[in-house]
Amino acid sequence: MRKPLEHIKVLDFTRVLAGPYCTMILANMGAEIIKVERPGTGDDSRDFGPFINGQSAYFISINRGKKSIALDLKSPKAIEIIKELVKKVDVVTENFRPGTMEKLGLGYEELKKINPRLIFATMSGFGQSGPYSRRPAYDMIVQGMGGIMSITGEEGGAPVRVGTSIGDIIAGMYGAIGVLAALADREITGQGRMVDVAMLDGQISILENAISRYAFTGEIPKPLGARHPSIAPFEAYKTKDSYVIIACGNDKLWENFCKLVGREDLLNMDIFKTNPDRVKNVDKLKVYMEEILSQKTTAEWDEYLNKNGVPCSPINTIDKLFEDPQVKARNMLIEVEQPGVGKIKVAGNPIKISGLEEEVPKDPAPQIGEHGEMI
Repeated sequence: MRKPLEHIKVLDFTRVLAGPYCTMILANMGAEIIKVERPGTGDDSRDFGPFINGQSAYFISINRGKKSIALDLKSPKAIEIIKELVKKVDVVTENFRPGTMEKLGLGYEELKKINPRLIFATMSGFGQSGPYSRRPAYDMIVQGMGGIMSITGEEGGAPVRVGTSIGDIIAGMYGAIGVLAALADREITGQGRMVDVAMLDGQISILENAISRYAFTGEIPKPLGARHPSIAPFEAYKTKDSYVIIACGNDKLWENFCKLVGREDLLNMDIFKTNPDRVKNVDKLKVYMEEILSQKTTAEWDEYLNKNGVPCSPINTIDKLFEDPQVKARNMLIEVEQPGVGKIKVAGNPIKISGLEEEVPKDPAPQIGEHGEMI
């Protein structure tokens, strides 16, 4: 069975996370990724733990199935090789600070002279324009500047970083979307395009509730822990043995919940009649919710409420994900064989397209410069 991007070749100058995540998505869909690395040291993320027999599990997880060539970008010979490769590829990806590729003679304006059909995707902290364009950036920098840390954590608590590198990952996702859109446009126009993605822009794009709340009310959103700012009950509550998430996204679900737990009396209380009422009185609601939910274990509530149509879930630790039947059914944790390491589990492909292969590349992550002669 074929993959949708088997005909696409990508010359990949990216490193660490945002760019490699973008090219991992493209590789999952069949694109050939030629990763350009520094001789000797390679991608910075090769030094990120945990390590297995001296190899970075972090690097392996997002670079499996890619090819590696080692080139010193300060060498005129290396630049010649790259320009020859540019003639043969569909896409170039890079996530250097803006201006770096231009200094190397490898900017979009230069490369499109060699290959007018080239898609040139750049991912950076702040994009190719604006007063912050040349600033260095890492995930946590844009989490702070992008506002997401101001609404994450417990009410009144210290700033909290989102538990995964969401600044990098969102930029990588938008980078992949931009590449696919530019490839689709090329089918119509025959022309290449430059795709400019900023990590900060990506963070702002996902603040749907916070932006609309401030724009419409002038209220500055603050952290609310696990609570939703506009829906109730919609948070994590204590049970007999741990916590459970209850998500009653409308009045009908609230009514159903109350009937299932034998508390129809709550439906007659004016402070809980509608969703706006419950949001206004969310602290009082939490007292009732935890009084009810403390009577059973999380597993008991999970089975009972889901069986009866009320959205409910435990808060899984990562080890529990590895054993979850839904995760297994969707092939979302798969094994790859890494030389010198053995079998390692990595995330699967979340995009399932009918009639096309969904499996992620099971080829190992490359050693530095491993495919130089072949390429």
